[in-house]
Amino acid sequence: MTPDELVGAALEAAEEGLAVGEQPIGAVVLLGDEIIGRAYTQERTSGRRLVHADLLAMMQADEALGWRRRPYPVRLAVSLEPCVMCLGAAMAMRVDECYFALESPSDGGAALAAAWRPSPDLPWFAPPKLFGGIRREESRSLFRRYCETAPESGARRWAQSLLTMSSPSAGP
Repeated sequence: MTPDELVGAALEAAEEGLAVGEQPIGAVVLLGDEIIGRAYTQERTSGRRLVHADLLAMMQADEALGWRRRPYPVRLAVSLEPCVMCLGAAMAMRVDECYFALESPSDGGAALAAAWRPSPDLPWFAPPKLFGGIRREESRSLFRRYCETAPESGARRWAQSLLTMSSPSAGP
């Protein structure tokens, strides 16, 4: 699958989340070209905070993979730049590449990943290669729709901030 197709699959999951009143954040995890994890954020539905789309999709993938050796790279695609928590989970899972649609400067992990210096003792514990801005406007459109219907809250104000930020140059 191409990066565009991967992010498209994450946007489809985000659309499903939006349809049930969640923030429009979706994610997929691939092993080779097989999707082994797929989710949307479920904070409202579950009444919990640690249920981000990328984390849930990686947990599904982790259950499928276990400790077995994997013959293909593991790729993560998300409709929004992974937060620091989800970036840490991607590092622990050894995700090789991460593609995302919309940047999230206030809580995204891309800046941390760019500054990361792996330890010689744990060279494999490093952030995945990150590629952002893929289908950015589609993700922004989902957030616009979310903001039109979501009640006034901190989550809505944060989502609105994603609509007004300037767009850096796109990834791959």
